Amino acid sequence: MCPMSNDPLNRQDLQEVVTQVLRGVEMLLESHGIIKSNGCPEGYKTKDVRRILGCSVNKLVSLRIARKIRWKKIGGTVYYNQEDVRRLLEEGF
Repeated sequence: MCPMSNDPLNRQDLQEVVTQVLRGVEMLLESHGIIKSNGCPEGYKTKDVRRILGCSVNKLVSLRIARKIRWKKIGGTVYYNQEDVRRLLEEGF
């Protein structure tokens, strides 16, 4: 597909562009450690951390503010760093 051609784009051309963009985004996320190579986010969701630590959402927010637990927001979901959750458990949180 030539970007300067005067031919109108068809459905197949658009699908190829979408596929290339999605691959690029996935590679970028993998390189920054946000997702694993299998496509799953690395970390625990909020409900899992609450269950593991036995705490409220407000307590998780305060741990985030105090920088005691690292987190990433992907889409609308917050993921917490697995190592930090383990460390908090070991410290007797």
